[in-house]
Amino acid sequence: MSGEKKPTKTIRIQYYRSVIGHPKKHKIIVRSLGLTKLNQIVERPDHPAIRGMVAKVPHLVRILEDEPKA
Repeated sequence: MSGEKKPTKTIRIQYYRSVIGHPKKHKIIVRSLGLTKLNQIVERPDHPAIRGMVAKVPHLVRILEDEPKA
């Protein structure tokens, strides 16, 4: 065993709409994704659990697609 880790695929998530006026569960989901400020972008592993959390609050967060590098 070499101890090297395989590079895991990640997704970039942006928090772009406030949770004010939304259910408390939505606020908990946004915080558990590690988002604290509007327009903040975080990278998280691309796992079904993370995708499910994003799917619960699609009106508050968005997944940013990687732009092709020129």
